[in-house]
Amino acid sequence: MASESKPSVPLTLPVLPLDDEVVLPGMVVPLDLSDNDVRAAVEAAQAAAREGAGKPRVLLVPRVDGTYAATGVLGIVEQVGRLSDGDPGALIRGIGRVRIGAGTTGPGGALWVEGTGVEETVPDPLPGAVTELVTEYKALATTWLKKRGAWQVVDRVQQIDGVGALADNSGYSPFLTVEQKVALLETADPVARLKLATAQLREHLAEQDVAETIAKDVQEGVDKQQREFLLRRQLEAVRKELRELSGEKDGEGSDDYRARVEAADLPEQVREAALKEVEKLERSSDQSPEGSWIRTWLDTVLELPWNERTEDRYDIRGARAVLDAEHFGLEDVKERITEYLAVRKRRSERGLGVVGGRRGGAVLALVGPPGVGKTSLGESVAHAMGRKFVRVALGGVRDEAEIRGHRRTYVGALPGRIVRAIKEAGSMNPVVLLDEIDKVGSDFRGDPAAALLEVLDPAQNHTFRDHYLEVELDLSDVVFLATANVLEAIPEALLDRMELVRLDGYTEDEKVVIARDHLLPRQLERAGLETGEVTLDEAALRKLAGEYTREAGVRTLERAVARLLRKVAAQHELGDRELPFTVTPEDLRDLIGRPHHVPESAQDPAERRTAVPGVATGLAVTGAGGDVLFVEASLADPETGGAGLTLTGQLGDVMKESAQIALSFLRSHGAELELPVTGLKDRGVHVHFPAGAVPKDGPSAGITMTTALASLLSGRLVRTDVAMTGEVSLTGRVLPIGGLKQKLLAAHRAGITTVVIPKRNEADLDDVPAEVLEKLEVHPVTDVRQVLEIALAPAEVPVAVAA
Repeated sequence: MASESKPSVPLTLPVLPLDDEVVLPGMVVPLDLSDNDVRAAVEAAQAAAREGAGKPRVLLVPRVDGTYAATGVLGIVEQVGRLSDGDPGALIRGIGRVRIGAGTTGPGGALWVEGTGVEETVPDPLPGAVTELVTEYKALATTWLKKRGAWQVVDRVQQIDGVGALADNSGYSPFLTVEQKVALLETADPVARLKLATAQLREHLAEQDVAETIAKDVQEGVDKQQREFLLRRQLEAVRKELRELSGEKDGEGSDDYRARVEAADLPEQVREAALKEVEKLERSSDQSPEGSWIRTWLDTVLELPWNERTEDRYDIRGARAVLDAEHFGLEDVKERITEYLAVRKRRSERGLGVVGGRRGGAVLALVGPPGVGKTSLGESVAHAMGRKFVRVALGGVRDEAEIRGHRRTYVGALPGRIVRAIKEAGSMNPVVLLDEIDKVGSDFRGDPAAALLEVLDPAQNHTFRDHYLEVELDLSDVVFLATANVLEAIPEALLDRMELVRLDGYTEDEKVVIARDHLLPRQLERAGLETGEVTLDEAALRKLAGEYTREAGVRTLERAVARLLRKVAAQHELGDRELPFTVTPEDLRDLIGRPHHVPESAQDPAERRTAVPGVATGLAVTGAGGDVLFVEASLADPETGGAGLTLTGQLGDVMKESAQIALSFLRSHGAELELPVTGLKDRGVHVHFPAGAVPKDGPSAGITMTTALASLLSGRLVRTDVAMTGEVSLTGRVLPIGGLKQKLLAAHRAGITTVVIPKRNEADLDDVPAEVLEKLEVHPVTDVRQVLEIALAPAEVPVAVAA
């Protein structure tokens, strides 16, 4: 293998230090002679050249951080003159590498060193790997030069044949650091040096490709943003022109939600959530469906009265006067609202408005029959307290989202009814009436009653979260009034969170007062009649309440009054009636027809239901309040067979069991009660409850069925004026029942004068109005024998077994 080599020649040269710069062999560089070290080296070389022959020679040595490199470059001073900026300079050409030795003395102020030329051995011919390396380097260099636009240099690089010269050509590369160029300078082997130069150039091109890709992506994003900004400005200008054409003022319908959120009086947590949504809105395009969802959500949040509250009216006497003026009776509710206002006043005076993050709200459940004023009472409570009033109808609600709201991801999502009620009220402390809470149902969409648990719990409703809003809403200052007809239909967990207030219906005297003071003036106005044109005397009102209507409330009574006034108004328009006119009891039949509910005591004795043995009068509680319940019993003929007990009248399991207990008691105690029960073995007993279309259940008809069967067996009639209620045991004990007040009111309405109740219910008589108790003879009993003594009339003819 032949090779080229440059012989190692000892040299003594002045040192020209290069600070933060490297010159490789083959490079021609201009140097500034204003630097003292550079000028001294060039002048020393010139002086030595004048003494000898040839051009001045210097040793170009890189100096990095004050330290000289171990290898330098022999440089020839081609020319000394002026640089392009007018400063003195020299043009120096690099010839070859020199390994630096010891320093020595020489002419001039320069540093002289001894050096030895570095031999470079290049294989000849070049191996295939080296040829490929040369080709790769030239290709990489050509790519880089083309990107720089240096087309005139491309041909020069392609013409370089020497491996070492090709590697040293990298010295012109501006992207190489001083350390990388020093590494090239100190690498004596040409092939190794070319590998190093190729690696450096390849790494730079890779970095440049990444930088160009990033720059391209950034530029495309910037261009897109600029285009979108321009289009939005154009769209804004078009909208402005359209607003001017339609007569709208500037700024109407603008979407500047950020300014609206910052200007709104929002809690800190809500403000942060709203600003996050505003940022999402600003990033989304107008065509994005998410933009419309966010706008709807922001509109809802901004419309809620987060910090708006009405001042409570702390005139306790005035509030009670308002309640008394708008509703007659209902003392329990009035007392509870008065207590609430009194406590609120004292807490406000002592600075205890907020305790533990909770305010002093209230949750009341008003349970009672229809028409007693539960719904209208809510509005009166708000009026008395000086608060806003909102009614939320819950009847038939089966979707949990109606209470807690829908998730925002659903199309047409809305907040729940509670949030909408707060929004409608315009304050955070309204009176919210949850109407018909016992009519809430449940199905595959969830249980709304379970969703109400958080709303109506005073311990946790100060952090109520609606699924639509997803921010905390403080409901602790709201007064919730829930109305229901049937207590048993309210879930136990929900009922436990509410304070129960019972409205058990009105007495006849109360109905007369309500009709005179409230219903009649309202219906006069609706009928187009002035006060005084038509009057109803108290006897007519009493007859309307007692014989034309039989209900716990006054809704049917109001309809009867309205019908009466319409009839009078029509007769006046037809010329058949002169005004003013006073309606007396005798006029009622001509105006609105016959009475619908005639008391048993007012009927002919032969027509009364209890005119035959085996019929007793009981008392029951229904969804419409208290009611009178009749029980009929009969014995089958012995020849027909079929011994046993038959029950009819759509009865529940508890009532069927009560009938079995009553029959068992009479069979086991018949001799003691002087009842001929021996014939019961072969004869069937049939117990029937009229009004078979109405479901009936409960244990409180136990003594009524016992009395009816005893009447049947003994042949003794049950007194017409006696009604009874109580559960019976197998030993004949009379056990307590519920709903005593409603039952006594029903007995009073039906014209009953004597009532038999369990002894253990005697304390419940305190809840019954005094005027009702005055007209009723109440007998508390503990045993069925006492019931039979009171209820059964004396037998006129002894019977063996009544048929």
